[in-house]
Amino acid sequence: MSNGQGKKIGLIIGREWSWPSAFITEVNRRDTGVTAEFVKLGGTFLDRPSDYAVIIDRMSHEIPYYRVFLKAAALQGVYVINNPFTAAGDDHFLGLSLARRLGLQSPRSVVLPNKRVETQSVAESFRNLEYPMNWRGIIDYVGVPAILKDARPGRDRAGQRVHDVDDLIQKYDESDTLTMIVQESVESDDHIHVFVVGQKETLAVRYSPAEGVYRPELGAISGEIVAQVKEQAVAISRAYGYDMNLVEFVIRDGTAVVVSPSNPAPDMDINVLKPVHFSWCVNQLADFAIAVAQSPDGQMPQATWQ
Repeated sequence: MSNGQGKKIGLIIGREWSWPSAFITEVNRRDTGVTAEFVKLGGTFLDRPSDYAVIIDRMSHEIPYYRVFLKAAALQGVYVINNPFTAAGDDHFLGLSLARRLGLQSPRSVVLPNKRVETQSVAESFRNLEYPMNWRGIIDYVGVPAILKDARPGRDRAGQRVHDVDDLIQKYDESDTLTMIVQESVESDDHIHVFVVGQKETLAVRYSPAEGVYRPELGAISGEIVAQVKEQAVAISRAYGYDMNLVEFVIRDGTAVVVSPSNPAPDMDINVLKPVHFSWCVNQLADFAIAVAQSPDGQMPQATWQ
């Protein structure tokens, strides 16, 4: 845990630059006794304490070593955003199931066996799997067009549309070692993404999937629907114990449908968000991380889906 000479917030990042740089600048310009910097790792020693009170994780979903480090840091008492123990077990199928358990609408979905596994396994290792799979039954359940997508949460997980059984099999055969979900396509032009910080603060932004950009205004979407998706996004984030999350909704016939329940490292790049949205993401996470760093007994919340 950080010593008494001033608390530090560390960032673990990937290719992004705009949000991390703006976040560090914002934290360091405030006169709070809390500073922020990029975490530098050159091997993690078993008995060496962490220098950080808080670490914001933006990359352990891609780099396994980072997650090992973060779990060890959390054990020492470092507040990790987001909880690495929960994040390690997260997947979209769990999230869709969780949404249903919370009484929310989510699309019909089927998680598929891996086309291939990375380890060398003998045929007997797959004795629990049916062969051939009932592809027609899967398509009849989810309907077409459907979406075939990676089960892992995180950035750059856009799915592929499939139009019939043959199309599904062909795209599935190309999935290699990924665990895939085939999911009902919720057809609507109204997409809302809700950013959640600290399991409390929310920002609802209209998203254009065709252009891959956020809109500056929510348009004709009613205030009642906006309030509803914000409440649902908070409920999901609290169940996960996530302090940084993005929940994606599609509004179909006046009803909010959860199509992507979790993204614990949402894209917050200045070239993707509008300036007002970008500023919100910088300042809200700075407020929350500083408050946690200053807290004498900051502890990561536990997942509470039970």
